[in-house]
Amino acid sequence: MLDALRQTSLFAELTDEQLQWLAEHGSLIQLATGEYLALEGEPPKNFYVLVEGEIQLTKKVGDIERHMMTFGPGTYTGHELILLDMPYFASGRATKASRVLKWDTHAFWQMLTRCPSITRDLLVITAQRTQILETTSRHHEKLLALGTMAAGLAHELNNPAAAVSRGAKHMHELFQELLLLALSLNQQQMTSTQMAFLANILQDAIARAATPLQLDLLVQSDREDEIAIWLEANGVEDSWNLAPTLAVAGLDTEWLDVVIEHVPTQSLGKVLSWIEATLTGLGLLDEIEQSAGRISELVKAVKEYSYMDRAPMQDLDVHQGIESTLIILGHKLKGGVAVSREYDRSLPTICAYGSELNQVWTNLIDNAIDAMGGRGQIWIRTARDNNDLLVEIADNGPGIPPDIQGRIFEPFFTTKGVGQGTGLGLVISYRIIEKHTGDIRFHSEPGNTCFHIRLPIAPCQVRNRQESSSTPLSSILVSGEIG
Repeated sequence: MLDALRQTSLFAELTDEQLQWLAEHGSLIQLATGEYLALEGEPPKNFYVLVEGEIQLTKKVGDIERHMMTFGPGTYTGHELILLDMPYFASGRATKASRVLKWDTHAFWQMLTRCPSITRDLLVITAQRTQILETTSRHHEKLLALGTMAAGLAHELNNPAAAVSRGAKHMHELFQELLLLALSLNQQQMTSTQMAFLANILQDAIARAATPLQLDLLVQSDREDEIAIWLEANGVEDSWNLAPTLAVAGLDTEWLDVVIEHVPTQSLGKVLSWIEATLTGLGLLDEIEQSAGRISELVKAVKEYSYMDRAPMQDLDVHQGIESTLIILGHKLKGGVAVSREYDRSLPTICAYGSELNQVWTNLIDNAIDAMGGRGQIWIRTARDNNDLLVEIADNGPGIPPDIQGRIFEPFFTTKGVGQGTGLGLVISYRIIEKHTGDIRFHSEPGNTCFHIRLPIAPCQVRNRQESSSTPLSSILVSGEIG
């Protein structure tokens, strides 16, 4: 073991006495290919030095294992988590047969006291490695956010797209039916007066269907029964298929009495089938139009959410970004989350990076949904506070435990399960608000967790002049306020 210690650059300047102490308080372990050294989410137990082999760090993002970094002989790990008092934010697995030196946490703290020369190297590598891991995790966080947006968009697009497809297929069948009905009516040898009546009665039916009566289910069912009985009494076949459409369109038995006065009895069934098919077709066209409009709205929301084809920094309405975010997260809200909006629509536009601010709204609203288990109430408020625009996002979830409130803006800190969060959502939000020279605070108690975001109100032209004519200001401290 002493030979292995001497081959490690970290221990190169240690005395024989110090090396002997390390050998006595550590142990040498063997890892087979594929064997795990540490698992994501577990508390740090040991400080490791890789003597031989290779260790790969991977982090679970959703259902996918993402590569973080690879360690070769002479590298060491575990100390950064012991120093930061954080659980493993990635899993370490041997990609080939490996030999590893390890010391438990108690021995590690004694090591820093007995071997002070290694402390500086450990702190330097901790800072470097944290920066590398944070950069990699931020990319993963963006991919996770993109996946969330894509999943939400796919979920929201599915229903209107299916409605368009279903409506188009039904319209294809109905179009052929209408042609046959029109030919059949043409063979009924009706008078010009009767044909004129048919044209008028069809227009009347279309007008009634355009403004249908809002009836409860019981009244609607009773009306369908009345129409079906009338149709049967007057020798109309397929009455139970015709009755629902006629009832929904607001055509009652009185209307049918007018029709039978002007139409030959033998032609009544074909006339009513023709009117029913026409109303059904118009209803399908309305459904297709509404579904296509919904798809267009979703595409517009995505463009507004990502600020495609726009300057990165511009004057924008913060409400538009919040609404686009709510549309993107619509599939999560439908499970039982009510959103209450209290917007001050008189607020001016602000100069900001729109897509980045939307990432903040996404992180905060998504966290609120998760905290409530997908069921609860979210409040979103906007107001003006002197020269700042104030946005508040609150929920009635269980709250953030007091013992971790001071840590929620720390990199890699997360209360979510393995694969459900990277621990960077709030850190990224923190830095985006900081980038806008704004401020983010929060207070939390059971039943009321509220994040307060302040952003300076200044048009882009004014802000650009200020930035170009003055020295850069130091960043405003963004902190958690425990309420």
